[in-house]
Amino acid sequence: MATYKKTGSKVKKAQNNIEDKSTTAEVFNTLDETASRSEQFVIKYQKAIFVLLATVVVVILGYLAYQKYIKTPKEKEAANELAFPKTYFEDALSNTVAVDSLLNLGLEGADGKYGFIDIADKYSNTKAGNLANYYAGISYLKLKNYKEAIEYLEKFSSKDALLGPTAKGAIGDAFADINQPEDALEYYLKAANLQDNNFSTPLFLFKAGTTAMELEKYSKALELFKRIEKEYPNSDEAKNIEVYINRATFASKN
Repeated sequence: MATYKKTGSKVKKAQNNIEDKSTTAEVFNTLDETASRSEQFVIKYQKAIFVLLATVVVVILGYLAYQKYIKTPKEKEAANELAFPKTYFEDALSNTVAVDSLLNLGLEGADGKYGFIDIADKYSNTKAGNLANYYAGISYLKLKNYKEAIEYLEKFSSKDALLGPTAKGAIGDAFADINQPEDALEYYLKAANLQDNNFSTPLFLFKAGTTAMELEKYSKALELFKRIEKEYPNSDEAKNIEVYINRATFASKN
């Protein structure tokens, strides 16, 4: 019986080789065309591209120069200025006499030196200027100048675990002292939730809870007291928290 060799696979292989070469050629042609268009684009807009690159370089160099020759020296200068009124502020906290006078000296300065008010204004874009807002706000709060206390504490911002919540809580205290419990509750909650720690968080949760009771928001107060009991059982606020939980529970049922 006659037999025949199968040639179909060879033909198919040859066709595949031709197709592969054709595809490769198309890819290279496409790359050549793309490169050509890119070159044409660069040639056409080379002036604009150069200006853009030069601008970027100038901006970067300007930023570095600003940081080195302006911002850093100003930060140092502001920190040095802040040291003076801080001594009056710290003395006021540790003394029982002439407290108001010490706080005012810290706020307004003395002997040709800036106080917190001037530092907050003249060095507003520095860390020391930001801290001056905090010290000014706390000073005004202790002087019972609540409007000014709120104004300066609102300007202060910090990611510190204690300073940030303390500032928000102090605003709550100011609103509480001028009989605005709704606003006080808002800021106590902000203070409690700003930074989670075992000191400020239960403290301001407790203040928020007692303020909620005052506002007859008993369910809210109960929620806050229970949070102290559950999440901060070792805090000072948790020692007698069952009493407050019972009061809020009883009030919410009546």
